[in-house]
Amino acid sequence: MNTEKPISENELHAYADNLLDPARRSEVEHYLEHHPEAAAMIRHLQQLDQSLHNLFDPVLAEPIPASIQFPPIRRHYGRRAAAAMAWVALGAVLGWSLNHRDAAEPANMLETQLVKPAAFAHVIYSAEVLHPVEVKADQEQHLVQWLSKRLSTPINAPNLAEGGYRLVGGRLLPSTDRMAAQFMYEDSSGRRVTLYLRRGAWDNKLTAFRYSRDANVGVFYWIDGELGYALSGELDKAELLKLAVIVHPQLNP
Repeated sequence: MNTEKPISENELHAYADNLLDPARRSEVEHYLEHHPEAAAMIRHLQQLDQSLHNLFDPVLAEPIPASIQFPPIRRHYGRRAAAAMAWVALGAVLGWSLNHRDAAEPANMLETQLVKPAAFAHVIYSAEVLHPVEVKADQEQHLVQWLSKRLSTPINAPNLAEGGYRLVGGRLLPSTDRMAAQFMYEDSSGRRVTLYLRRGAWDNKLTAFRYSRDANVGVFYWIDGELGYALSGELDKAELLKLAVIVHPQLNP
């Protein structure tokens, strides 16, 4: 008779965070040797956690500026304090689920309706020289109003100046069953990233911050209410994550 205690999802998360006692850790390691999908997810969690530490540990180590007072912190925090708070907030968004069987169908829906169309649109339009966008950044107010009307929901174009990128403009795109919008940004060297967004019949549980990569294009994507967002670029994961952290707090117009 098998008397081994089943490995729970919470214990897998605790293993990824190095919080298990040595005896239980050994049992989990034995389990992972025979469950490659769970082992792959553990590695992904640990890599993502390391990326977050590399990006934000220097900020968290700094003293809080003396000018920051409580309770006005909600309105008067400095940029570095805001970055630290963004990491904490993002930690709640990074709700990776190890239960692949239950999440398979929603994940496939996101892949089909959000990730692949976003990556494809990025490849097509980021390479354009003469016509990368329909409406240029000098008409940003018109662009945002037009896209909000066509998507039937208020949207805005996040400011990525903090990450070294300026808005080039945007365009309206067809998606699988609805319209989508794309904002394009460019840095001083000419590298481009695009933010793709569209409405969808999203499951309320699909709030995890996820990463996908196909060839040279990386995509961070997530759900915020009725809107799905996908930030795409030919950047490494850490660079793209840094921009996603800047984008995320600016999404609600």
